[in-house]
Amino acid sequence: MPADIEGYREFVTARMDPLRRTAYLLCGDWHTADDLVSSALVKLLRHWRRVSAMDSPDAYLRQVLLRVWLDERRRPWRRETAWAEVPDRAVRPATDGTADRLAILALLAELPPRRRAVLVLRYFCDLSVEETARELGCSPGTVKSQAARAIEALRGRLVGTPAISREA
Repeated sequence: MPADIEGYREFVTARMDPLRRTAYLLCGDWHTADDLVSSALVKLLRHWRRVSAMDSPDAYLRQVLLRVWLDERRRPWRRETAWAEVPDRAVRPATDGTADRLAILALLAELPPRRRAVLVLRYFCDLSVEETARELGCSPGTVKSQAARAIEALRGRLVGTPAISREA
């Protein structure tokens, strides 16, 4: 057990909500996001003594979360296909921009994992190109090209998506 368990608790408490939202943006499901966060926090706790001495433990935690998500996507049970079924109860209509958020999340879910990770790290976590490249273990040029291709794909899909308003 790490010596500074109280420091770990404070670190995790301060970052739990943004970490959970980041995991959700990566996987698109709150239950899976909670599982990803739990796995990442266990790995963080295992190495807390070393991580707490780092200049940027947030970057380490993001990288662990990203690796946990990518590992989870490789598991065989994630390759199952879902079938549409009639819901047991009526679904309430989306309000207050919810339709836009759901449409964007659906579009994000269609992107390949690496491109989705680039968009989440660059535009949600507000990392620079260099920081994103370091977290993904690739070159800054790869981050730029993946981001450009992901944005181009999203724009192409938005043209055919009537649910998203194009107000600036």
